[in-house]
Amino acid sequence: MSEKLAIHGGPQAKTTPNIPMYPGGLEIGEEERKEVLEVLDRKYLFRYYGPQEYPSKVRELEVTFADKAGSKYALAVNSCTSALITALIAVGVGPGDEVIVPGYTFFASCAAIVGARAIPVVAEVDETLTLDPDDLERKITPYTKAVIPVHMRGVPCDMDRIMKVARKHNLKVVEDVAQACGGTYMGKYLGTFGDCGCFSFQYHKIITSGEGGMITTDDPLLYDRCMGYHDAAACWRPERFGEERYQGELFCGVNYRMSELTGAVMLAQFRKLDGLLALLKKNQHMILDGLKGIQDITPRPVSDPDGDIGLCIIFYLDDPDKVPAFTAALQAEGVAATGRSRIAASDTTKQQNMPDWHVYDSWDHVINRGTPTPEGCPYTCPLYKGDAPSRYSKTMAPKTLEYLNRSVHLDVPAQMTEEDCRMIVKGVKKVADALL
Repeated sequence: MSEKLAIHGGPQAKTTPNIPMYPGGLEIGEEERKEVLEVLDRKYLFRYYGPQEYPSKVRELEVTFADKAGSKYALAVNSCTSALITALIAVGVGPGDEVIVPGYTFFASCAAIVGARAIPVVAEVDETLTLDPDDLERKITPYTKAVIPVHMRGVPCDMDRIMKVARKHNLKVVEDVAQACGGTYMGKYLGTFGDCGCFSFQYHKIITSGEGGMITTDDPLLYDRCMGYHDAAACWRPERFGEERYQGELFCGVNYRMSELTGAVMLAQFRKLDGLLALLKKNQHMILDGLKGIQDITPRPVSDPDGDIGLCIIFYLDDPDKVPAFTAALQAEGVAATGRSRIAASDTTKQQNMPDWHVYDSWDHVINRGTPTPEGCPYTCPLYKGDAPSRYSKTMAPKTLEYLNRSVHLDVPAQMTEEDCRMIVKGVKKVADALL
């Protein structure tokens, strides 16, 4: 006989408080304080110069990051959205181009394409909830210039197949590693497979400075172009006001630079990355091992389990109609579970109807082709000869919705204890036994 569920008045399976999913943010302490105070004491807040010459914290972060990732170059910027726009501009994306993006990613991945004045084309994810290589190839047209594989929720894309498709069709590849910093695929760090990799240090991410981002590349020309676009004042050039060193070096850019204060926080956070990853993976493996005996749930497959950073656990039920009751029962048991929405369990009652900007059918900005001015660019750009926007709809990627609507998501905070993990397993088993 099944144990009485907490939602029906039974005892909770998990009695400890749920931990917010701010892995690096919860670890901010003396190391970050020391780095920041050093910047303030030096009054050297801008990476290129100050009242006296000091080594730049931002530059130190770039060198450290590139060395860790095995990339020749790393460029610090003020967000991952900035990183994506900068990388797209650097690889040559512009008016008239299409860029393929998966239908499951934070909206910024798609918005960056529009920011680069190109047309987003939404592709399906497969059961890993990362870009489906087969649908990627189906979505390619004569106007496709690039693809953005997103290593979603800490899991690596199938980069072997994606890179094979990209090379076959001469596509540029800009990896979105916002949610998978430190992850790998077949032993190689994510963000080093494509032409550029883009990382996020926003507060929800594994390591954080509140905001911030990074671009990695092995191509010296792309690095120059990224530097030029992210720094319109051209402080980075050896001779700031010199003539072009090669044709096309100088063009109008923006200001996406990272400040020394942000770089200081990130230096301290970056030293904690390996420790946080070890805790995430330990907790994830413990919970997954405990769930193995449950017949009616199917864990999300992963193209390279060793490369998963352990950020979460996602499993599928056989029927999407079962997910709301299943997640509600888990929440009553004290387990912070959600369905396709990323809304925290404590907020589900008041926010259950909020759109989830991680899923394409909530991207009304794109589906409705919203633009800041009435001309409608880039969708109406005369340089664009395709018809992708005419197919925008809330059902344009049905496989993606089918997978997500059957999915149950459990965050795996690094700060959880073994007892937390055991109680989560107990809660899932209890609910599955009663409802499935």
